[in-house]
Amino acid sequence: MSQSVLERAHGLLRRRKFSMVISLLEEGRNPEIFRDSFFYFLTAGLACLYLGDTGSASSYFQRARHIRMTDPTLLNAQAVLYLRRGDTEKAIQYYLDVLEYDPDNKTALSAMEFLKTHGSYEEICKLVDTGEIEKFYPPLGVNPDTVKRIGLSVLAGIVLAILLFNITNLTTLSKRFNFSKKTPGDLSSLFLTLDERKNPQQKDLSNAVFRYILNDKQILKTYENAVQYYGAGRENAAQVEVNRLLNSNASDAIKQNANTVASYFQEQSFDSLVDNFGYSDVAQDPVLYLGCWVVWSGRVSNAVTEGKSYRCDLLVGYENMDRVEGFVPLYFDEAPVPAIDGERPVRVLARIESKDGKLVLSGRAVYQPLKTK
Repeated sequence: MSQSVLERAHGLLRRRKFSMVISLLEEGRNPEIFRDSFFYFLTAGLACLYLGDTGSASSYFQRARHIRMTDPTLLNAQAVLYLRRGDTEKAIQYYLDVLEYDPDNKTALSAMEFLKTHGSYEEICKLVDTGEIEKFYPPLGVNPDTVKRIGLSVLAGIVLAILLFNITNLTTLSKRFNFSKKTPGDLSSLFLTLDERKNPQQKDLSNAVFRYILNDKQILKTYENAVQYYGAGRENAAQVEVNRLLNSNASDAIKQNANTVASYFQEQSFDSLVDNFGYSDVAQDPVLYLGCWVVWSGRVSNAVTEGKSYRCDLLVGYENMDRVEGFVPLYFDEAPVPAIDGERPVRVLARIESKDGKLVLSGRAVYQPLKTK
């Protein structure tokens, strides 16, 4: 059964995917549907609170309070905002309200105990500065991803024990369960952490030279595009975004994540290729397209076969012998069978690479129409 927007947002909140909660609720927001939804504003406010955006959190909580004033979770959230500001009088008032409606509320009791014993302004500032203030945030419950990881660890231990016990059947088991298949599984593993989102740029740019200079928002958007394109099966488009990041001032952590995304890309075929970039686009900025797959048409010249390898020049766009868009060296590790006929048009599936700083194609497959009588 499909989930509603609020159900999906609540699930993401429990998994600590706070940025995704905000994106889901704000981008898909329909004021007519959610204007009276207490849980909409509470969920969005909690996501902002955990992200450190206390201004937005306060606005969302105020909207939620207009709808429901006695919810302990909301009152705890508003109380901790006042605690962060050092307004202990207001914080205590809200915590007392929490305890009025929920006398055993652990968060409120813990906060009141702190204010009683360490409630000075200096102690509060220290609490905020170290991040320990989060222990007074409304609890989000057990993270399902943590439970999953523990479960997978236990399962992995069981599987390993079985494999060690039955080592003679290792090859059979490997084939049966396809252990070698490289898949990313849950795309959530590719999402950036809060720290990575807060520090998306290189800190020291004094001795660095970058091809692309991006601001924080552009870096985060480029990475998000790479993940989204990959999830949609558009690996070529994702490769472009990865290349943009790898040649930019993005932080090492984000570049490492981008490399992880790229490690999942598969070899393309004539049928599977989605985004096919033209020669003119690639020629303007080859670095941006390195690793992408293209299907280009034209004719070949200067063909040479050396052992099993084959190389030639692809005259891109010259299939009808009208005009040549460009000359690109084309290499095959194994000569295509049947051999490419230079007298006829050809379509080539190849991967864009660089050799001695120049654009080249690493060929994978060719297609030529049958000769006409």
